[in-house]
Amino acid sequence: MTDPAGLSRKRGALLFTHHTDLSMHTDRPLKFNTRAVHAGQSPDPATGAIMTPIYQTSTFVQKSPGVFVEDYDYSRGANPTRTAFQDNIASLENAKHGLAFSSGVAATGAVIHLLSAGDHVILCDDVYGGTNRLYNRVFAQLGIEISMVDLTDEAAYRAAFRDSTKLVWIETPTNPTLKIVDIEKAASIARERGAICAVDNTFATPYLQNPLDMGAHIVCHSTTKYIGGHSDAIGGVLCANDEEIYQRLKFIQLSEGAVPGIQECFLFLRSTKTLGLRMERHCANAAKIADHLASHPAVDRVVYPGMASHPQHAIAKKQMRDFGGMITIFLKGGLAAAKTMLERVEIFALAESLGGVESLIEHPAIMTHASVPADQRAKLGIDDALVRLSVGIEDADDLIADLDGALV
Repeated sequence: MTDPAGLSRKRGALLFTHHTDLSMHTDRPLKFNTRAVHAGQSPDPATGAIMTPIYQTSTFVQKSPGVFVEDYDYSRGANPTRTAFQDNIASLENAKHGLAFSSGVAATGAVIHLLSAGDHVILCDDVYGGTNRLYNRVFAQLGIEISMVDLTDEAAYRAAFRDSTKLVWIETPTNPTLKIVDIEKAASIARERGAICAVDNTFATPYLQNPLDMGAHIVCHSTTKYIGGHSDAIGGVLCANDEEIYQRLKFIQLSEGAVPGIQECFLFLRSTKTLGLRMERHCANAAKIADHLASHPAVDRVVYPGMASHPQHAIAKKQMRDFGGMITIFLKGGLAAAKTMLERVEIFALAESLGGVESLIEHPAIMTHASVPADQRAKLGIDDALVRLSVGIEDADDLIADLDGALV
């Protein structure tokens, strides 16, 4: 029996001809949930397997020195499972290109590696603690200059630009105070000044907003969060339309090697199929819970972009399709009340991270943002009374009852 694998491939090519070619739908572009299920994927030609296989291989056989199939010579550079995921997430962000990384901060680091010593970054003042730490404690010592600016203040934003400003990093909604930055306006100003505009879209996901459509150059996600959605894999991704920026980021991805494992890529590809459905439930639950907590006697203030009381509610309505699954609350009893609440919840899990199907709750000042200097936290309002909720897809009434039982 000779070359059974080759025979299998030939037989597969004849029997399994179905292929979801999304480029054929030019007269009526396919909608989000259809692309989530099909973009970047087609049944395995050898077997007809509906799911993209896990290509658990470090290297690929070459026909002749330097002659190989597409980009597949070594899995750090490219792997078919990772390619499928990258193409899928790029489609969801209305991007030409996607690049997957081993974590959200690895993806962020790749963007910063576009810069050189002496270059200046305008960094959104209220960002994930790990992003703050990466910029201010890792790359600052390499000569990257950083200004942390409230990007909801246009005058302060414009005043922060220097001749050396090469990058504007936006996070919206911000973590954890949920400020909303006007992406279209901020990106337009960055382009006027010749700076790259990158947007961390982790909280919103591509289901709720698409920053590239609003003028951003790069979109970043921690795929650990909503895109993965099941708290079982860590990863990050960058999406871009600009060919030069993409090629530079791809070179950094190859050279640094901070790529996700193939199992993680498979899990993310599984999860994007239900992203739209999950986000609808996250948003519906969060809206109901935010409304309930707004009138709770133990709660001083609720911050949720979907509430008319939110300072940037009008901007959120303009650029987001819904308002997300994250809620920030301030308790009247300060740290003591926060600790009591966090220790008494039963359905909400006291844990870092967010965006999973299960509801999580945490104390940013002690947990996710502990690495942010105390003076910065104070300026942002990240105090001991602040509690952050990542609302899952459980029954909203059960989650409300859990919070009511924990609040005193």
